[in-house]
Amino acid sequence: MEMIRGNNITVFMLIGFPTHPKLQPVLFTVFLIIYILTIAENVIVILTVKFNIKLHKPMYYLMCSLSFLEIWYVTVTVPNLLNNFLTQNKKISFIGCMTQLYIFISLACTECVLLAVMAFDRCVAICLPLRYTVIMNHTFCIQLAVGSWVLGFSVALVKATLIFRLHFCGPNVINHFFCDISPVLNLACVDMSFTELMDFILAMVIIMIPLIVIIFIYVCILWTVLRIPNNVGRQKAFSTCASHLTIVIIFYTTTLFIYARPKKANPFDRNKLVTILYSVLTPLINPIIYCLRNREVQEALRKSITKGIVY
Repeated sequence: MEMIRGNNITVFMLIGFPTHPKLQPVLFTVFLIIYILTIAENVIVILTVKFNIKLHKPMYYLMCSLSFLEIWYVTVTVPNLLNNFLTQNKKISFIGCMTQLYIFISLACTECVLLAVMAFDRCVAICLPLRYTVIMNHTFCIQLAVGSWVLGFSVALVKATLIFRLHFCGPNVINHFFCDISPVLNLACVDMSFTELMDFILAMVIIMIPLIVIIFIYVCILWTVLRIPNNVGRQKAFSTCASHLTIVIIFYTTTLFIYARPKKANPFDRNKLVTILYSVLTPLINPIIYCLRNREVQEALRKSITKGIVY
């Protein structure tokens, strides 16, 4: 009862992953390793691009922006989850919960837009190669990256404000490992028809519009690639898009499952597993996908490692 003051909840309880106590240290170790590897991989990508002049291109600047986003993506959720495993302290304040929710939604919205921007970059490179350096100049590239962040955080601010203004009167138990939209909405004790409708509309805008843009762009890319007369040229063109397309498929498949629903989601454990895929595992595998599929990045990493060994 100390967690509820009057009719207003001041502290939430995150259920997380209820397992046998002996499994808690194992889960803590697994998620800690994933977190460290994710941070390390994305920092390596950013530093590799920064210190290799050959990678000072729009595609790699956007890749750095995505890596920077992925670092915060895991940082906003995983440390709190690790603390829950280690101390069994599952409490989070109302303000802390709303802050976590806003930052996480902002990063998710930003990634939706950023993936569309990265698709646009590949489209210009393949469909308009002679005008690529003119269109995707440094200034325009920075504007696209910054615009993605501004748009993502702006849409998320509207979504978070609608949720923040709801009345929560108990229970205060969130069946999730962090404060996400659906688990928090399940705890509101007022009519949420308007909030749910607005949340669904905004989710469709920030998810479906970039997705439609990406699909249209890849149709244009496919049309252009099929007109290339030789197989070597076609294969080279497809290889420049393969890593981005893989990330798009993984991200949108899981995101649409979780967020593209016009009502509160039932708090089933499967939602947690899907959320783990795009909020924890995707930031881990994205740098690997880009590095394994990109010869320029591989070469730059190889040279950096060689110099490090020499010195």
